[in-house]
Amino acid sequence: MSTEADTLLIPGPVILSSKVQRALDVPSLSHTSPEFGAIFQRTLKNTRKLFKADEKEGQPFVIAGSGTLGWDIVGANLIDNNDSALVVSTGVFSEFFAECLELYGANVDKLTAEVGDVVPTEKIREKLKEKNYKLITLTHVDTSTAVLLNVKEIAEIVRQISPETYIIVDGVCSIGCEEFEFKKWGIDYCLTASQKALGAPAGLSISFASQRVVDFVKSDKYKPKSYFTSLKKWLPIMEGYENGTPKYFATPAIQSINSLDAALQEILEDGLEARWTKHAKMSTEFKDKLTKELGLKLVSKYPAESAAHGLTAIYVDEPGKVISHLKAHGVVIAGGIMPSIATKYIRVGHMGVTACDPSVDYIPTCYKLISEAK
Repeated sequence: MSTEADTLLIPGPVILSSKVQRALDVPSLSHTSPEFGAIFQRTLKNTRKLFKADEKEGQPFVIAGSGTLGWDIVGANLIDNNDSALVVSTGVFSEFFAECLELYGANVDKLTAEVGDVVPTEKIREKLKEKNYKLITLTHVDTSTAVLLNVKEIAEIVRQISPETYIIVDGVCSIGCEEFEFKKWGIDYCLTASQKALGAPAGLSISFASQRVVDFVKSDKYKPKSYFTSLKKWLPIMEGYENGTPKYFATPAIQSINSLDAALQEILEDGLEARWTKHAKMSTEFKDKLTKELGLKLVSKYPAESAAHGLTAIYVDEPGKVISHLKAHGVVIAGGIMPSIATKYIRVGHMGVTACDPSVDYIPTCYKLISEAK
């Protein structure tokens, strides 16, 4: 079967809706034209809604790049040499975030969970009492293990014990499919990407900074360590576009932003809470069938609050055989990437169209093929 006909069920990039796919075909526009200005303004305003952020405070950022760029933005803008950072690690991507911060000069302490589990909140409490941390990073969903953190609970602990610590959330595999409240939970910076639960093409780093971060960026204490990722460079650009007065620093990804605009409109027309519910329903049904009917074991603890709703990581005896069987029938899933168990499990993505469009049957088909290959 040709690659074009394959059903893509990896944890991102995801299948695009027809509306989002068509939006990629917009003709080239001047990045400072009224036409593109209106598109980007709407995109930024809807990004506020996506994060459940304040309507007036803080600032959304949409910059060409992958989700990984968000880590660099944190390191380049919020870390000075020898600043202390606490990383709550639930998998490979949590570890990569720590590596990025160390590159920017941070002294990183890590609290590492057992594979498939979360870090006990009491350990986080104890660590926060030991020293003053410039920031703490929370990977809302680690795509390597499909573990879901209770960001709300941890953020509350941080605000109680160490209110000066910036709360940083990696929401690459959670924004759009997991409950998230930037303002209510007191988050300082959250990063995500276009190609997962947002249902847009890969290529955009999307984030939101609190007013506290914005004020820091505007202060004399701010010393960026990068040119392209400098929030001081990007802040007036994003403010300008959102206010209807386009400004220039670096050329934005016009077609990609137009497709993100279409994707965000679909999400908000459906209702953000409704999208969360649809992802949870699809995820629970799929996981229940795998565990109860096939007797398989999930990497993330389940049933529990620590199981992600945008993907499923599950142990199988012969991952290569299962992946090959699905590929032979036009379904593409992912293998494991957590080093200690990499050869023992598979990962299935169910975000965006896969979870929210009732007219498609991608996940039932995937389940049938897994049961055949088991």
